[in-house]
Amino acid sequence: MSNRDAAVPPVMREDDEMVVVATTTTEGDDKIDGGGGGGVVVAGGRTDGNGTPSSTSSSSTKVSSPDDVAAPSLPPSSSRVKRRPIDRCSSIYDKNSFLILVVLAILLAYAYPPLGATYLYPDVTSDWVAVIVIFVLSGMGIRTEEFGRAFQRLRFNAYVQIYNFGAVSGMVYGASRLMVYLGALPSSLADGMVICSCLPVTVSMVMVLTTSSNGDVASAVFHAAFGNLIGIFLSPALIAMYLGISGNVDLGTITIKLVFRVLVPLLVGQFLRCFVPLARDFVDDRSRFFKKFQEWVLVYIVYTVFCETFLSGMDATIGQILVMIALQGGMLIVVMILAWISLGALFRNEPKLIAMGLFGCTHKTVAMGIPLINSMYSDISPSLVGLYTLPLLIWHPMQLLIGTAVAPRIAEWVDKREEELSSMRRRLGEEGELGSSRDVDDSIDGGDTTPPI
Repeated sequence: MSNRDAAVPPVMREDDEMVVVATTTTEGDDKIDGGGGGGVVVAGGRTDGNGTPSSTSSSSTKVSSPDDVAAPSLPPSSSRVKRRPIDRCSSIYDKNSFLILVVLAILLAYAYPPLGATYLYPDVTSDWVAVIVIFVLSGMGIRTEEFGRAFQRLRFNAYVQIYNFGAVSGMVYGASRLMVYLGALPSSLADGMVICSCLPVTVSMVMVLTTSSNGDVASAVFHAAFGNLIGIFLSPALIAMYLGISGNVDLGTITIKLVFRVLVPLLVGQFLRCFVPLARDFVDDRSRFFKKFQEWVLVYIVYTVFCETFLSGMDATIGQILVMIALQGGMLIVVMILAWISLGALFRNEPKLIAMGLFGCTHKTVAMGIPLINSMYSDISPSLVGLYTLPLLIWHPMQLLIGTAVAPRIAEWVDKREEELSSMRRRLGEEGELGSSRDVDDSIDGGDTTPPI
């Protein structure tokens, strides 16, 4: 009897692992912006899974026969050993599918550039069809009903958008021009860094990381919708302001193309969402499929873009690309630290907003960025679109990796800070000093405002 009891825990632990993997894989498919947000949810899933065995595992253990209970002491079967590496590979792919597909697309483009540059008719399939599809789906996904929240926290919302579009682009522009002056980067990669910095916030990644950090999810939803909508107009204007003639930007031509390739499809998507419930429900019920479909369309655009780049030749060396990668990583860390410090100074008694603002101030969307870059430059500088896109493809996984690393520590800080503020408010109320909420906040001084990152 004791032997059977000793054999039960391994069965429960292994079953629990398998349940966690299955749950993680399912949630990973729900991510947008390249499927990168899965890393944060996976971490949470493992914590829950290791904390308590599932009820299914417990019930199966009770009804098992003596032979079944003794089975774990035997050598594992070959079929079980073979399945586990496959499950791990599948989980890794689900969490990083967009990054993996982009790397494969670039390698395929390098192997035979004429296929994507000529034979697939990218002038039609990539520049028009793919871009229009992306923005119709984006329009159906933007929740304009959230825009009413803009006037509830006007100061915070304005600060996040100004920092994301203005401060980040200004700092990156200065750093990139310095690298060009020093001869460390060619103008194409430097311009690509500036273009990346002018893009709006991510759609789902900012919401996933905000949730994992115990931040204000409602504010994340608002900024994801509002930032991407104004980015359609603001991003091209910022790019033209920074790059001007040196970036080969013809604002009139770009405006006409953006109207037909971006604005009209976006408005069509919004019309379908607001006035055609059947279409809205159809997309919502199949959201996982359409997110994956959008991911594949983005990968196709990346493939044709790099086919054009490799066919025409690049003006950047491997060493210069590595310098750009290091510079992008350094700039992302700098803008995140400055965002955290400034948010802490301006909104020190609202830790949930600070957590959300950290990601909302610094994230850049790849889902709308790639088709936007392609729409602006595919006819003007087709051979440079790949190098203009590359900095964004570097910034995107970096913001995921850094965000995933700091999210648990930010969550702990938010909980601790919320408890401190609640305790201070109760104490002030009991002492008869409770006036308006602003009076209470003004009376609260100190506390743990030290950045957890």
